Amino acid sequence: MARLAITQTRSNIHTNPHQKGTLEALGLGKRGRQVEREDSPQLQGQLKVVTHLVEVEEA
Repeated sequence: MARLAITQTRSNIHTNPHQKGTLEALGLGKRGRQVEREDSPQLQGQLKVVTHLVEVEEA
């Protein structure tokens, strides 16, 4: 499996609670934070919810 580097690029102000919860589950929450995760179908679903708030690149 590939590892993905996920960086939050936009603030979660004015987002709905579902998107805020997804960012929290990913380990993000503040602009500029970065985490690395193993790619999986569950992760792809989470990223689809917050695609406009994060930047994803292969690590």
